[in-house]
Formats: sequence, C-alpha cells, structure tokens
Amino acid sequence: MTTYINTMTDNLRTVTLFITVNEQVGASSECLQALKICGLSVTRIESCPSTSSEPGYDFLVDIDTQTNDVQNVIEEIKKVNIVRDVRHAECSEKLNDAASSAKVPWFPRKIPDLDALIDKVLEFGKELSSDHPGAQDPIYRQRRYEIVEKAQAYRTGQLLPRIEYTEKEKYTWKYLYTRMRALYPKYACRNYRQMFDLLEQKSIFTPDNIPQIEDISKFLKERTGFTLRPVMGQLSSRDFLSSLAFRVFHSTQYVRHYSDPLFTPEPDCCHEFLGHVPMLADPYFAELAQEIGLASLGASDEDITRLAAIFWYTVEFGLCREDGDVRVYGAALLSSYGELEYAFTETPEKRSFDPSEVANQTYPLTEYQPLYFIADSFRDATSQLRDFGMTIKRPFQIRYDPHTETVQILDSTDKI
Repeated sequence: MTTYINTMTDNLRTVTLFITVNEQVGASSECLQALKICGLSVTRIESCPSTSSEPGYDFLVDIDTQTNDVQNVIEEIKKVNIVRDVRHAECSEKLNDAASSAKVPWFPRKIPDLDALIDKVLEFGKELSSDHPGAQDPIYRQRRYEIVEKAQAYRTGQLLPRIEYTEKEKYTWKYLYTRMRALYPKYACRNYRQMFDLLEQKSIFTPDNIPQIEDISKFLKERTGFTLRPVMGQLSSRDFLSSLAFRVFHSTQYVRHYSDPLFTPEPDCCHEFLGHVPMLADPYFAELAQEIGLASLGASDEDITRLAAIFWYTVEFGLCREDGDVRVYGAALLSSYGELEYAFTETPEKRSFDPSEVANQTYPLTEYQPLYFIADSFRDATSQLRDFGMTIKRPFQIRYDPHTETVQILDSTDKI
C-alpha cells in the first residue's frame, strides 16, 4: 500500500491510499468500514486486479485527513483481515520540480534497455585475474573467450545462445551436482526442493548434461515471468539489480575450472543454475527479488550499496524459518558444498531479517560469512523490502507494468 500526499492547506491533505487485499467477496466494503472507523471521508475509490503473485485486488482510495493522522489511518487499515500490504511514502506536487532538477542516475525503463549493459563488465569475462584457477590454462582461457563472445553478441529478442559443453565441463557440473543434491533434503528450504524436483522431472536438470539457458528461461517464464539473459562477466551492483526489476536475471554460461569443481572465485553457470534458478521459479521468492530491483532504479550510489547488502544477505546467503527449523534459500549457499554445512554450525552468527539493519552490514567476498539473516517467510521479507524501498530517496515512485514489461515513473498523483 503506497500513500501519496498532496498539500491542500497547512493541515488538511488529500491522501491517496494504495491498498492490496486478498481476493474475497465484500473486500471493498471491509476497507471502507475501516476508513469510516477513523472518521474519514472518501472522495474516490478505484480497484483493479493485483499485480502480485497472489490473487487479490489493488484499491486506490482518496481521503481527506490531517498530516499527523496518516499513520493512524494505516494502522487501522492493517487490522482488516483481508489487507495484505500496507505501506506509505510522501509524494507531493513538488515532485515534478524535484524530478526535473535532481540528478537521477540512468536506469532502464524497458527490457530492450538492458542491451546497454552488455559491455559494462567489472571483472573476469574474457580476462582472468592471476589467482583464478584457470589463469595459466590457455585451453580454458580460449574456451572462456568463445563463450563470452556469444554473450557479447546477444541482443533482446534473439534466441539465447546454446553452448556445446565439453566433457571436462560436464564432469565439473556432475561432480558438483551430485554432491550438492545429496545435501538439499537436509538444508534447502521447501520452495527450493519443490522447484529443483520439478526441473528434474522436466529433464532440464540432470547430472550428465549442463542445462541450456534457453530451456531454463522458458521454464522460468511459465512459472514466474523471470527470464535469463547471457552476460559476459560480473556487472556492477547497479546494473545487475536493475535487471531484476524486469524479472530478468543475468546469467553466465561458462563453467569453473575443472581442477577444483567445488570452488569458483566468481559466478559461473553452476552457481547460477544450481543456486538461483530453482528459487527464481518460486512465485514468492520471485516477488522478493523483483522488489530489490525496483528499489534500485534511480537510487543514489549510497542506496545502491545498501541494496547490494540486502541482495547479498537474502538472494545469495539467505536463511528462512520453516516448520520450526532454519533452512537455506540463498544461492551462494545452495551452490557451495563447504559453506552450506558451515552455515549450520555454531560458528557464524544468525539474526532475524530486518532490511534496515541488513542494509548497513559489510561482508567478506572471499571467505565464509560470519553472519547470516533469517527471514520468517518470503511474504514477510517482501513486505519489509517494500517498506524499506519507500525510504529510498528519489523524486518519484516506480510502478512495474507486467503486461508491457516496463516501469512507470510516478512523479505526481495524476499518474497513480
């Protein structure tokens, strides 16, 4: 639920409430009843099917209230059983002037805009650092070059490039696949296990063959609307997160060096496929990942750093509560044989997930994590992330249109 406030007088304001409710007969009546309890007059109410992963409706309601009453109104609406999401953010007519004068970093507004990120790779890609396991292997380096060239040539709308993987690459995949698969029943969350099993049932995941991103992308599109896009190497946090806003995940296609199948200093396709893909097929997690992406669009460098920390501690290293136990949903853990077991020892600290705290955490890149955060559920974590997103200082709000796969810039109440 998003609240946009327009100044009318020094005290009285018209507030537009954006309320998401569960699908139920009489939903609008229950919402109106909550507003009446607060002694408010409704000047407009509109509804449309919700764009979230669960059936429901979005209500736009205009009310007249005092500025200091807004939070009380929201708390009262939260008490209604069918209300699923309640949030608010200040947004005035002055936003139009702010939007024109503020220096907002460029961000994509439609999926083809992601083509502009093709060559913006920070590291690895065609070149390898001196400490990379394959740095002194000319055959491996040439192979990487061939695969990266295909990613560099890809443009939106084309068929995703297919890779004919070598026997050494298949060996590396199978070695990691069989060892990680044996750990999932004990450590992986239910959502991950269900999607992993489904990928095996559809023969997309097998130990003997490395999946093609075209096949994975079609599967994800049907499940959650996510698609994969080939990438040359590691992108900046800003560029990588922005693609999540459109439910697009940048995925490498090259394989780690065969000399150490259980280790990679960078994301490779083994990490992308085993770690990320099953979770991206889960509707609740997909919504969580997209929220991080939407919050990143037009954000300052400081806020991007904070969002990158949230991504790190959720999408990569997240834990969740499940039936009284703690399980894993983070991709880095689900593709790391050593750290997956380490995470359940007494050594690392574990805290409840709070995005405001997580956003200010630093984290090591080349060693096991000393700290993990546990989410109560994906639904709760997504709601918390939406609230956190409202603290991002931008002269506008963002709305994603799933029908056109574009983002809309909301810089005045006329555009709500």
